Amino acid sequence: MNYWMYLLLFFSVIISGSSVLFINISNKKLKLILSFSGAYLFAISVLHLIPEIYLSGTPNIGIYILIGFFAQILLEFFSDGIEHGHIHIHKHNNIQNAFPYAMMIGLSIHSFLEGMPLANLATNAHSSLLTGIVMHNIPIAIALMTVLLQSHISKTKAIIWLVIFASITPLGTLTSYAIGENIVFNFASYFDKIMAGVVGIFLHISTTILFESSENHRFNLIKFIVILLGAGFAILSLF
Repeated sequence: MNYWMYLLLFFSVIISGSSVLFINISNKKLKLILSFSGAYLFAISVLHLIPEIYLSGTPNIGIYILIGFFAQILLEFFSDGIEHGHIHIHKHNNIQNAFPYAMMIGLSIHSFLEGMPLANLATNAHSSLLTGIVMHNIPIAIALMTVLLQSHISKTKAIIWLVIFASITPLGTLTSYAIGENIVFNFASYFDKIMAGVVGIFLHISTTILFESSENHRFNLIKFIVILLGAGFAILSLF
């Protein structure tokens, strides 16, 4: 068990989310970060993850990619699409009701599923998947902390919820590791299917981010350069 991986998953969220308390991260800057992470997620899915799961030989593996893709659509009914930078504040007359519980549940399920295939350290795409999840969680943590602070809860409570969210992906990895240790047969097939589901989630999120990167279908040179940088960073991981 690589403890550094769990620490990286946890503290990348804590550091990026906490930065909102000290740095003014505008919506424009957040979109640039999202564009980079979306391009990277899409590129590693095409270059690393999809080829590996199809080489695994697991029958009908594409079905699990579709399951992940459409499961993410369902999760976004709860999370309000915060996974790709949508920040929605629900206002209520009662300030206590302003906390976005449904968003936290949807986002937590999403993060838990993402962490599950990381338990299989044997896969060649493990480092790419880990990097992709970390880069994906950075803008999510920023958006989440922004929503929490605007939901009329104290900074202390916001940090507590950030810590809870930071623990979800490592928990998914740990749970998957425990399940995998108790599987005698079809051990590899289990992780291949989980990986395929996560690839489906990545494809949905990354394409949504990239499609939304051009507001009103207008070309934005800076965002285009950021997208190319994200894809280029993924290409460099091939060497």
